[in-house]
Amino acid sequence: MRASAPLSLDEFQTRLLDVSQNLPRRLKQCADFVARNPDRIAVSTVAELSAAAGVQPSAFMRFCKLMGFSGFSQMQRMFRDTHAQRWPDYGTRLENLRAGGADTPSALLAEFVDAGRVSLEKLTNTVTPAQLEGAVTVLAGARMIHVIGLRRVFPVAAYLAYAFEKMNIPALLHDHVGNLGQRHAILEGDVLLAITFAPYSEETVDLVSYARDRNVEVVALTDAMNSPLHQMGATTLIVSELDVGAFRALSATFSLALALAVAVGTQREG
Repeated sequence: MRASAPLSLDEFQTRLLDVSQNLPRRLKQCADFVARNPDRIAVSTVAELSAAAGVQPSAFMRFCKLMGFSGFSQMQRMFRDTHAQRWPDYGTRLENLRAGGADTPSALLAEFVDAGRVSLEKLTNTVTPAQLEGAVTVLAGARMIHVIGLRRVFPVAAYLAYAFEKMNIPALLHDHVGNLGQRHAILEGDVLLAITFAPYSEETVDLVSYARDRNVEVVALTDAMNSPLHQMGATTLIVSELDVGAFRALSATFSLALALAVAVGTQREG
C-alpha cells in the first residue's frame, strides 16, 4: 500500500531522505534533482523536469508515486502551495539592464546580480533560526574548528579560516595543498566545518566520514537534504545558489559563512 502523500515541503524532505539511500539509478537521479531544485517543481512541466534530471518522464512519474503521490500533478500542487507561501514572484528580472543584448557585460552583470538576489532570498527560507543557532552553538563550543571546502567553494572555506583567525578562534584550514592531508590533527573536542555542493567533493566527504567515525561533530554547508554530509549525521545548513548558464556564484554561501563566523565569535566572547 502506498504511503500517504507529504503535505508540506518539510514532510517531503524527510521522506526524500528516507528513500534516497537505496534507489535505482534513474530514480536516484530524480531524487537528487528534486532535492537541489525544489523551486523548479512548482513552475515546470514533467517533461521539462525529467529532461533536466536526465531521465525519461516515466521515471519521473515513478518517483512521484514512490514519494506517495498519485502522480506528478498532486506533487506539483503541494510544491505550488509551498512556493506561494515561501517565495516571491521572480518574473521581473532587470529587463532594462538586459535590453542591450544577451551577451553584453552589462547583461551578464544583471544576470549574476539577479541570481545572487534570488539565492539570498531563498536562503532565509532554507535556513531556520533554530538550525542556525544549533550550528553556531556546536562551533562555538569547539576546541578547534577544522574547515574544509575545495574547488569552487574553496574561497568560502579560506574566508572562514581567515575570519576565525582574526577573532582569535583556533581554526585549521584543510586545503590539500601538495595533496597533503591534515586529518590526524582532528582530535576529540574539535568540530569540522565542511562545505560542498553537488557534485560533492570526494575529499570533503571522506574527511567528514573520518570525523564522524571518531565521534567528532560536523557542521555542513551543502545544497540538499539528501547530501551525503547530511546522511552522515552532520548538523546541516542548506544553501541553494542559482546559476547563470554553467556558472554558479556564491552570494548566499558567503553570506551564510559570514553570519556563522560573526555569530560564533560573538558567542565565544559572551
